[in-house]
Amino acid sequence: MTSNTIDRADRFMFETYKRFPITLVKGDGCRVWDENGKEYIDFVGGIAVCALGHSSPIVSKALYQQSKKLVHVSNLFYTQPQTELAQILVENSFADRVFFCNSGAEANEAAIKLARRYSKEKFGSGRHSIITMHNSFHGRTMATLSATGQEKIRVGFDPFLEGFRYVPFNDLGNLGSAIDGSVCAVMLEPIQGEGGVVLPDPDYLKGVREICREHDILFILDEIQVGMGRTGRLFAYQHFGITPDIMTLAKALGNGLPIGAMLAIEELADAFGPGSHATTFGGTPLITAGALAVVKSLVNEGWTEKARDMGAYFKNQLINLQQKHSIIKDVRGLGLMLGLSLDREGAGIVSTCMERGFLINCVQERVLRFVPPLIIGKEEIDLLINCLDEIFKEI
Repeated sequence: MTSNTIDRADRFMFETYKRFPITLVKGDGCRVWDENGKEYIDFVGGIAVCALGHSSPIVSKALYQQSKKLVHVSNLFYTQPQTELAQILVENSFADRVFFCNSGAEANEAAIKLARRYSKEKFGSGRHSIITMHNSFHGRTMATLSATGQEKIRVGFDPFLEGFRYVPFNDLGNLGSAIDGSVCAVMLEPIQGEGGVVLPDPDYLKGVREICREHDILFILDEIQVGMGRTGRLFAYQHFGITPDIMTLAKALGNGLPIGAMLAIEELADAFGPGSHATTFGGTPLITAGALAVVKSLVNEGWTEKARDMGAYFKNQLINLQQKHSIIKDVRGLGLMLGLSLDREGAGIVSTCMERGFLINCVQERVLRFVPPLIIGKEEIDLLINCLDEIFKEI
């Protein structure tokens, strides 16, 4: 029987999401509870968002303290939390400058605009195309939808923004062949999350970086899902011996708060001068105070290292599971961004896990994806592994 909340949601809201028939009302750490009191161990984490867990006291304290001082004044004025957040991101990354916005799609919009504006100022008109990857995902706005290399997500929204072309991920030859005088940037995810938890080949990102240097075009990394400690480093690019020119962040940056960020090198700063790009709510004192607490915790309290260690343990347990069940084709991922590729569709397994008290999700129809809070422990991982083991035996 559906709840009153579900009935009212279905009555008054657009059905743009295929929701599970439960209403979540409380969260604590790696667990959430529905309105009937049933407990679930959460391996979705708001889709790689709740890095410090649900109802994090670190975030709650920062929000409470800031809410008593200053919530919003607009970006016509300087504010302390925004400045401090920008500083800690710069000091722990390749970047020199930060632009704050409200979401990952907005961060990618900012990156697209910066790449085009910089290239026009440096090279003149005609150099505006951006190369992205097949099976990429960069957002739902018209520009980021145009940049996304998945046809199923783009159906029905054409005409798209002109100036995007797509090449296969992990294919340097096709990338090199796609570059001509109209290209200003290459944009990709270091690990494709929505594309099925697809990792780059060992030298792929170095090769992309070199191609961009050779052609004097910008290299943009979308770290919205993989950044902020998820892979066992603060940023995924740090695993691969490269640095981008522009990087986008969101999701775990705010642990559930609506914030995105675009980071870039100093050379690009003049292209985004006063009046070139703006947002009313991006980087408000309240939201940046919360995000600042998140980043400080990730940097100073060992959560990134724990993600590396727990990720290695989790992946090894999944590999052991693969050896027992032929339904599993592949185990892949890095840190606490892991995927289990199956020989059949995974939606039924997701539903069965939910019935048994575990939240997971499925991407590309056949890949079970695990992106839990970084505070996840061996106990929770073992419980999920046992649940999956039972389900696979039943299948």
